[in-house]
Amino acid sequence: MKKYLLSLLTLFLPLLTFAQDTAEMGIDEQINEAFAPVSNFFSNLIFFEIGGIPFVLILLVFSATFFTIYFGFPNIRYFWRAIQTVRGKYEDIEAHGAKILYGEGGVAQGQDMNKVDDITEHVESLSDELAIDGDIRDTIRDESTDGEVSHFQALATAVSGTVGNGNIAGVALAIALGGPGATFWMIICGLLGMSTKFVECTLGVQYRDVGEDGTVYGGPMYYLSKGLKEKGFATLGKVAAVLFAIFCIGGSFGGGNAAQSNQATIVLKDLFSLESTAAGFWIGVLLAILVGVIIIGGIKRIASVTEKVVPFMAILYIVACIYIIFSNYDLIDDAVNLIVTEAFNPTAIGVGSIIGVLLVGFKRAAFSNEAGAGSASIAHSAVKTKYSASEGLVALLEPFIDTVVICTMTALVIIIFNFGGFFEYGGDGAGGVLIDGVSYEGSGITSQAFAQYIPYSNVFLTIAVFLFAVSTMISWSYYGLQSWKYLFGRGKTMDMVYKLLFCLFIIIGAAANMKSIWDFSDAMIFAMIFPNMIGLFFLFPVVKKQLRRYLDAIKLKKDALSDS
Repeated sequence: MKKYLLSLLTLFLPLLTFAQDTAEMGIDEQINEAFAPVSNFFSNLIFFEIGGIPFVLILLVFSATFFTIYFGFPNIRYFWRAIQTVRGKYEDIEAHGAKILYGEGGVAQGQDMNKVDDITEHVESLSDELAIDGDIRDTIRDESTDGEVSHFQALATAVSGTVGNGNIAGVALAIALGGPGATFWMIICGLLGMSTKFVECTLGVQYRDVGEDGTVYGGPMYYLSKGLKEKGFATLGKVAAVLFAIFCIGGSFGGGNAAQSNQATIVLKDLFSLESTAAGFWIGVLLAILVGVIIIGGIKRIASVTEKVVPFMAILYIVACIYIIFSNYDLIDDAVNLIVTEAFNPTAIGVGSIIGVLLVGFKRAAFSNEAGAGSASIAHSAVKTKYSASEGLVALLEPFIDTVVICTMTALVIIIFNFGGFFEYGGDGAGGVLIDGVSYEGSGITSQAFAQYIPYSNVFLTIAVFLFAVSTMISWSYYGLQSWKYLFGRGKTMDMVYKLLFCLFIIIGAAANMKSIWDFSDAMIFAMIFPNMIGLFFLFPVVKKQLRRYLDAIKLKKDALSDS
C-alpha cells in the first residue's frame, strides 16, 4: 500500500506543480483543447455510417434481436430463474455438480439438500475414480473452488460498472437531444440487450483462466482466443482478442473513468459554486487518490465495496425517483403517452425522424448497459460456479436493472419536470439546454429536475452522482486491468503502470468538457463491440449447450426434492 501511494504521489506532484503554474491561464481549458482532437478522431473512426446509420448500432441491434429469438426470449423465460440463482437457490449443485448430489444414489440423500456444508464431507469421501458429469472427482473439487466472488458480488460489481452516470447524465443527454421518444428506444435496447449479456457472460465463465493462486482471468479476450481456436480459427481469435483488450483499456479510460469523473465534477462545481479555472483539475486529483487506494485490492476488494455501495445508492436513487414520479401521478400517463408518440413522431429540434430519435436512444442505452461490449463478462468470470450458464442468467438482469428500471425512472422525472416548459427538446446539439437562462448539460439537467420537487436535492444528487462515479470507476479499473494483463502479462510492475494511467485519466475527465469526454467514451465503448461480436457469433452454440446442461441440473435437483 505504501509503495502504491508513493507512486500516486510521484504521478501527481508534477501535475500539481503544473496546475499551480498555469491556473491563471485556465488548466481545465488547456486539457480540454489538448484532448478534443483525440476525442474527435476516435469518434469519427468508430461511428462510420452505412445509409446514414452508424454500422456499430446496426450490428448491435441485429445481434441482440438474433440472440433473443435464437434462445427463445431468455430475457422473459429465465428472468425468475436468474433471480433464484442470485439468491443462491442452486448453490449446492454449482459447487459439486447435480449428478453427484441428486443422481441415482446421490450423496445428498438423507441430508439437508439445500445446505452445501452438510454434504461437502460426503463429496470428499467419494472414490477418486468416480466420474461425474464427465469429470473425475478431483477435477470437480477443483472446479468448485474456481472463482473469487459469489453470484451477488459478481452482479453487484458488473452492475456498478453499468449503473453509473450514464443513468443520470446519459439519460438527460438522450432526452435533451432526442426528446422523450428516446426513452422508448432506450427501453427496447435494454430488453434486447438482456439476451446479448446472457450470451457473453456465459462465454466469459466457460473460457476463463484460473491462476495457480486461484485468481480468475476471464472475459472476451479469453473466449475469443480459446473459443475460436477450438473452432479452427486460432489466428482470428488471437487478433480479435488483442483488439478487444486494446479497446477495453480505452473504454476503461473513457466511459468507465473520464466520463464518470466529468459528471462528478459538474455536480460538485455546481453544488459548491466553484468557478476557478483549475477546479476540475483539483477535483480530479482528489477522485484519483480515492479510487487509487480502492483499486489496489483487486476484485475481492472491489466486490466487497460494490456489494455494499451499489444496492445502497441504487435503492436511494430509485426511491427519490419514485417519490417525484408519484408526487405527480396525474402526469404519469401524459409522460408515458409522450414517450410512445415521440418515439414514432419526434418533434425535438435536430432529430426530425424516427431513425434520429432511435439512434439517440439506442446509443445512450448501449453506453449505459454495455450489452454487446463484453466488458461485464470480465467481472462475471470471477464467480464461483461450475455451470457457466448460471452466471449468464444472472447477467441478463443487468440491462433490466440499468436501463429498463433506472434509466426509465430518470427519464420520467425529467419529462414530468419539463411539462413546466423549462427547456426545449433538442438543446444546443451537444446535450446542453437553457433553463432560466442558464446552460445545463448531462447531470446538471437531472439536478434541476430533482430540485423542483425535493428540497436540498442538489446535495442528494451530488452524493448519488459521486457514488455512481466512484463505483463505476473501480469496476472499470478491474475490466481495464484484466485486458492490460492479457496484453502485457501479469506482473506487479505492469499492473502499477496501468493503475497510474487510469488515475491520470480521472484527472483528464474532470478537467475536459462534457462533449469531448462523452464522444471519446462512446467511441471506446462501442469499439469493443466489433471484436466481441466475432466471438459471440462463432460461439453461441456453446452457450446453448451450457444452458441445457444447467437447466438439466436444476431439473434433476427439483425431481429429487419432489421424490424425497
